[in-house]
Amino acid sequence: MNKAELIDHIAAQADISKAAATRALEAIIGGVKTTLKKSGSVSIVGFGTFAVTKRAARAGRNPRTGAAIKIKAAKVPKFRPGKGLKDALN
Repeated sequence: MNKAELIDHIAAQADISKAAATRALEAIIGGVKTTLKKSGSVSIVGFGTFAVTKRAARAGRNPRTGAAIKIKAAKVPKFRPGKGLKDALN
């Protein structure tokens, strides 16, 4: 499912227009991004938790030349599924 299909699904399930569904989805995505930028976490009960973790700097290799390169430390988003989501899949 891509973003357009998700918007269609939200509009049909909530009985709202596609424009309203688009605004709602964009607001959710924006809220999650803003919170993660502040190194917070977003928990949606029954669905899961979005959080930020730190990845340490490490050494890597350029696959084309085989030369050693340094990969910088980075913050990466993580998603941990909740019990409700796990139960729905099993």
